[in-house]
Amino acid sequence: MRDPRNEALTPDHRAGAAGIGAEGAGPERRCILTGAHAPRDSLLRLAIGPAGADGVCPVLPDAQARAPGRGAWIAVPRDALAQALASGRLKAALSRAFRTGALAIPADLPDLAEAALRRALLDRLGLEMRAGLLMLGSDRIARAAREGKVAALYHAADAREDGARKLDQAWRVGQEAEGSGLAGARLPLDRAALSVALGRDNVVHLALADAGSAERVAMPLRRLLSFLGDADRVTEPGRNESTPDAGTARPSADAAANPSRAGAPAAS
Repeated sequence: MRDPRNEALTPDHRAGAAGIGAEGAGPERRCILTGAHAPRDSLLRLAIGPAGADGVCPVLPDAQARAPGRGAWIAVPRDALAQALASGRLKAALSRAFRTGALAIPADLPDLAEAALRRALLDRLGLEMRAGLLMLGSDRIARAAREGKVAALYHAADAREDGARKLDQAWRVGQEAEGSGLAGARLPLDRAALSVALGRDNVVHLALADAGSAERVAMPLRRLLSFLGDADRVTEPGRNESTPDAGTARPSADAAANPSRAGAPAAS
């Protein structure tokens, strides 16, 4: 697949995929550490900023993949990124991708990347809530789910199993999917983080009735789960959460530590 080195971010590239892990999740990009190709909506983009007075360009995570200029894509989980950063292999890969060694990579890049990805997901949920498309409250969600009016269902990381099971069952009833593995996605965010971000008390369960809204939330969720190494949970609404998504690349830490095996990386 063609990987232009400085491809503009077009509206098509910004569009979300139909599911958390839909196989046709937009155009693919190549990881600069492994050479593996994966949908861009599941990868982390690193962008370079303008050079400072010393001629060095800062490298920072671009969680929404919208920063102008050139970027490089990372398909490895956090632990592999930290290993590549510590060994110097990340800088070498970025230098090849950007054709310059004058780069300033923060020592806490993995922390910055995770924080940015979490913030992107929370911001997206906040936007959907302000648009009136996000449902909160177990009773309200249960009614809508049984009536077949829920397109996507989510539970906080610390949600009680019995509460999640009840809503999952209501969703299956509304979708005429009883006996299937249809279940809401466990978010990598606890109720405290969700409550603060959404400005509501005790946010434990969330639902979206609008398919377009579910697509928009799927993109940052897919990126965050992939970065956290939870690619097996990167699922499509309407699928069993335990079923791995075959279209999601899961490069190993060994591959990240040996980028030479993957061929020359590309930036875009």
